[in-house]
Amino acid sequence: MSTLITPTRETVRAAERVAAARRHVSLGETFGQTLMMAWRALKKMRRNPEQFFDVALQPLLFTAMFAFIFGGAVAGDVASYLPLMIPGIVAQTVLTTCMATGTQLREDMEKGVFDRFKSLPIARIAPLAGPMVADLLRYAIAATLTFVTGLLMGYRPGGGVGGVLAAILLAVVTGWSLAWAFTWVGTIARSAQAVQGISMMILFPLTFLSNAFVPVETLPGWLAAFVRVNPVSHLVTAARDLANDANVSGEVAWTLLACLVVIVIFAPLSVRSYKRRHM
Repeated sequence: MSTLITPTRETVRAAERVAAARRHVSLGETFGQTLMMAWRALKKMRRNPEQFFDVALQPLLFTAMFAFIFGGAVAGDVASYLPLMIPGIVAQTVLTTCMATGTQLREDMEKGVFDRFKSLPIARIAPLAGPMVADLLRYAIAATLTFVTGLLMGYRPGGGVGGVLAAILLAVVTGWSLAWAFTWVGTIARSAQAVQGISMMILFPLTFLSNAFVPVETLPGWLAAFVRVNPVSHLVTAARDLANDANVSGEVAWTLLACLVVIVIFAPLSVRSYKRRHM
């Protein structure tokens, strides 16, 4: 029995020495490894097309549903409601899509996928950031389909192609930054179901208690005060300014600043929690 235990202990000690002697990964190597992980995630998406169901169906469903239900009540008719609603739907769709990042991360951890990366001399952030880079494609598809649906319903953005593309890019950047928060949730939650529940509890109130679907002026004073400081409202207003008027307003700067703050806070937290619990 002792002859079987000794090699196992020696193997563990050898692995610990190898990990301790692991060389520092440079910034360029980290970037390359992140892109490699992103390519791996894209190949996984190709084999699992159901991952695109939410980004393909949600924009169509939400755009049509909100337009025909609230268009007459809020703006008098659907056509007048579209310039207000479409940028709001873009923000909501991208932000709700990024919730899947934490859920999929937790599922991969439960299946032992990330255990394979333990012995690899790669940057610890690469397995986390790689799938998030791949998810940029999903965010872009969701935002683009929302605008396309709006165009089919009669929406004519005054900002032209440039304004629409800028609004899509801003929404994608915001979704990517917020995905870091859900990635952190994915590293600390006990199950994928818990990640989804926590994410919905955080994001849905922020999305619906914003100016995405109704003008702030129509809200009670106490609620309007919260809506004005809600980060989602800044994103929605910035997207409206870009898509409807091609105007790079101060709301764009506030939105980008909020994205930077989220990344600075939650990217290190995600890597630290990932290393502590799973490495």
